[in-house]
Amino acid sequence: MTRPRTATALLLAALALAACKSTREHLLDSDQSQLALRQIQTKAFDTPDKEKTLRSVIATLQDLQFVIDKADLTVGVVSGTKLSGYQLKMTVTVHPRGDKQMVVRANAQYNTTPVTDPEPYQQFFAALQKAMFLTAHDVD
Repeated sequence: MTRPRTATALLLAALALAACKSTREHLLDSDQSQLALRQIQTKAFDTPDKEKTLRSVIATLQDLQFVIDKADLTVGVVSGTKLSGYQLKMTVTVHPRGDKQMVVRANAQYNTTPVTDPEPYQQFFAALQKAMFLTAHDVD
């Protein structure tokens, strides 16, 4: 009677270890996908001016048909909503990296679902890059 219990215990232990491995692999996959998403959501700009960067973010969101919900210069956060047959909300944070760069990170949600598709972020950053260039060269 001891042998069947031992065999059962060994089988359960093996299954538990296999489950741990697959759970660990899923966690690593999740971490990698989060890192890839963060890279899509983040861009550094060569400017030390946080206020100009935030003003460019606001102008860019407005150009992309977002209505600005909140803007806080002190915290460095701007959020806006785009209502065009759907509800897309984007929150953008700006913070310094060293003395010469500002890091901009955008986070978009479709209704309550996080947006993982790179296209909205690419559109935002392409428009922001143009706005930053124009602002840096005092072009209206």
